[in-house]
Amino acid sequence: MNARRTILGAAAGAVGVAAAGAALGVRRQSRAIGRRTPDATPFGSLRSPAMTIVADDGVPLHVEVDELDPELRRKASPLTLVFCHGYALNLDCWHFQRAAYRGLVRAVYYDQRSHGRSGRSPDGHATIDQLGHDLRSILEHVVPEGPVVVVGHSMGGMSIVAFAEQYPELIGDRVVGVGLISTTAGGLDPSRLLLPMLPAKLGGRLAHGTVRTLARGHRSVDGARRIGRSVARVVTDLFAFGDEVPAAYVDFVDSMLSQTPFEVVAEFFPSFNGLDKFDAVEVLGRVPTAIICGTADKLTSIGHSRKLHERIPGSTLMECENAGHMVILERHGQVNAALDQLLSAAAERVGQS
Repeated sequence: MNARRTILGAAAGAVGVAAAGAALGVRRQSRAIGRRTPDATPFGSLRSPAMTIVADDGVPLHVEVDELDPELRRKASPLTLVFCHGYALNLDCWHFQRAAYRGLVRAVYYDQRSHGRSGRSPDGHATIDQLGHDLRSILEHVVPEGPVVVVGHSMGGMSIVAFAEQYPELIGDRVVGVGLISTTAGGLDPSRLLLPMLPAKLGGRLAHGTVRTLARGHRSVDGARRIGRSVARVVTDLFAFGDEVPAAYVDFVDSMLSQTPFEVVAEFFPSFNGLDKFDAVEVLGRVPTAIICGTADKLTSIGHSRKLHERIPGSTLMECENAGHMVILERHGQVNAALDQLLSAAAERVGQS
């Protein structure tokens, strides 16, 4: 009980830190972010008719499919792209990829369980292994036939690794290409993932054993984050990006993080701590696999991507200089170019089979 009071007191104290942000330079930094070059990217505006897919344990998953432009169907690639988003984000994080491929390739976007518009996971099912099964459910219902290229960012990449471990027979059969962005298959310090999602400096005090206690007081944590907006903005900028990006990018990521209840964040936390699947990734060498990461990624550092590259025969590795964890936004041009090459390699493989 005393530990709980200490932790929740720290969360409440974060509100005071936010109020005193000027003294710490936080508000000044937040204003500096706001003075960056304006950007009018309409984040969250790309929509398609929604459908609901029920996972194997009954959780409803929100799915949107961008279909091919009818005029291109005869000439278009038979591939379907499936995008798996990261921890505490939602399908809108793929804005620049969605804008680039909209109408040109059939593309599937979905909210991971307990994220975005998908339903909440039952107790004990907020795991990386379950996300692998969810990906299988998406393929069964939304892409029942034809070749697929799966692309995952952060936790989405871990979902793909779990899927490959669970269903290796589908790699090279249904799945003909893989993109792994800012992700890992193990050896992660999960407390680092919490830093952009906790108010003020609470993340620095956080030990693995206190997350469950924080979850019981999740409303205090959520409330502290909402009140300490300038703090949240600065922390998001620090941990999500490497170089200076427009304020609109920072605010967009911060809005996704703040919309994810801390209770959900805490439910997934133990799964990261126990992740150890590097021995399972070799199977991805059967298909073209593109690995992408920023060299300034503070959450899943570049070393994780280099290790994936070493373990996956024939894979390619693109290191985006000085980019952070949200490389899909920060270096969207480079990321999209790498995905273009992945699609070409996957299409060529399909043509040869």
